[in-house]
Amino acid sequence: MHTDSIAVLGLGLMGRAIARRLAEQGFRVSGYNRSPLDDPDLVKAEISVTQDLAAAVQETPIIWIMLSDFAACESILLSESAASLWQNRLIINAATIAPDESRTLAAAVRNLGGRYLEAPVLGSTPQAISGGLQILLGGDPADIDTATPILSALGTPAHFGFVGQGAAAKLAMNQLIGSLTAAFSMSLGLIQRESVSVETFMTTLRQSALYAPTFDKKLDRMTDRNFTEANFPLKHLLKDIRLFKTAADPQGIDTRLIDSLADVLEQGVRSGHADDDYCALFDTIVRAE
Repeated sequence: MHTDSIAVLGLGLMGRAIARRLAEQGFRVSGYNRSPLDDPDLVKAEISVTQDLAAAVQETPIIWIMLSDFAACESILLSESAASLWQNRLIINAATIAPDESRTLAAAVRNLGGRYLEAPVLGSTPQAISGGLQILLGGDPADIDTATPILSALGTPAHFGFVGQGAAAKLAMNQLIGSLTAAFSMSLGLIQRESVSVETFMTTLRQSALYAPTFDKKLDRMTDRNFTEANFPLKHLLKDIRLFKTAADPQGIDTRLIDSLADVLEQGVRSGHADDDYCALFDTIVRAE
C-alpha cells in the first residue's frame, strides 16, 4: 500500500470535488462509483475511476466515504463481498447520517479489522475545491492523527468527541441551514408583498444581531427565483432534516417545528425542486404571484 494514497468511494458532486482537491494536493487518488462515470476533470487530475470496489481500494490504507445516506454506506461497507477489504484500513466516513447509524457502521468496521472515523463536512463544492471545508470529527484521536494530512488538505478539522458526536454536530448544523433559510424566506416574502425596499431591509438586517451571512448568499437566488445549479440539493436537505428528527425525538427535544419544515421541503420535492438548490424552499413558502 502507498501511504500517500487514498480511495474516494462515491463520486457525486462532493466526492468528485474532494477527489480533485486531494489529487491537486499531491495525493494518489483512486475513485469508486457504483454507476459509470465519465468526468474529464477526474481524467485531467489523473484519478483512476472504477466500478470495481476491490480494485479501487487495493493500493491505499485510507478510504474516504462520500455517499448519500446510511443505506448506501451499508451496501458498500458491509456487503459480504467487501468484508475482507477493510482489514488494517482506516475508513473516513463523510456521509451525513444519524449518530446511531454511524456507531453501527463503526462497530461493524472494527469487527472486520478496520478503523472508523466519522468526518461529515460543512461547505459545498466550492469549499471542497479550495480546501475550505469545516470537518466535524468523531472518533479516536489516534485515527485523527493518521488522517491529519488528508484532513488538512481539505479544510479545518474540529474534534467533537466519540463516534456519533460528529454526526450529531453535522445534523445540528444542517437543521440550522433549513430553519434559517425558511425563516429568512418568510421575512423576505413579507417585505416583497408589502413593497418594502429589499435593499433597505437588508442594510438594516446586516447591521443587527439577527443577521446571518447565509441570507446574502441566497438573497439573489430567492429574488430571482433561480434555484438551479445546486451545491446542496433540496432533496438532500429533506433527508437530513428527517435524520435530525430521528436523532432528536428520543432525546426529549420538541421537533414540531421540524415537522413543518419537512412538510415545506416535501412540497418542494413534489413540485419539481428535488435537484434544485435547497433555497428553493422559498418557492413553497412564498408562492409566485
